[in-house]
Amino acid sequence: MAKAGDLKRGMVVEINGIPHAVKHVDVKSPSSRGAATLYKIRFTNLKTGQKLDESLKGDDFFKDADLVRAKVQFSYIDGDNYIFMNSEDYTQYTLGREELEDQIGYLTEGLEGIVALLVDDAPLGLELPSSVQLEIVETAPAIKGATASGRTKTARLTTGIEIQVPEYLEPGEVVKVNTETGKFMSRV
Repeated sequence: MAKAGDLKRGMVVEINGIPHAVKHVDVKSPSSRGAATLYKIRFTNLKTGQKLDESLKGDDFFKDADLVRAKVQFSYIDGDNYIFMNSEDYTQYTLGREELEDQIGYLTEGLEGIVALLVDDAPLGLELPSSVQLEIVETAPAIKGATASGRTKTARLTTGIEIQVPEYLEPGEVVKVNTETGKFMSRV
């Protein structure tokens, strides 16, 4: 059993007998005394893909979903389908572009550390590793004398996503990106 206050992005819970993935958590702390902290949580139904927005108190409980977690590796793209291979028994799983949504920008060929969420041997979604390494393809030129100050610039990575990186980075450099927040972590 998971409390609403403990839910994090990527967790899977059961709502009305159907597995739902937590996509976004927003915490609201009211200023009045004695008021409970509210959690606005966006869930995605893993069977239909529908979104569900809930406002919850921190002590609301959810049942953990009955899922099988299998370690997989990203293999290749076939049209709008993304093919993953089970690391243990080499079974292939297919997920469509719409099922992966905002995770597509972190998938590179051969990426390991991915966990597929399976119900009856059918993939419902993915849990990505906490960070991935991607190469900068395009960004403004590095500024001479730029230090590790707080100034940033936009950089496009090999998968097409854009993130903010420090000014001193140049195209061709590899950076570590947090898959939960989509933010630059460090240079590799």
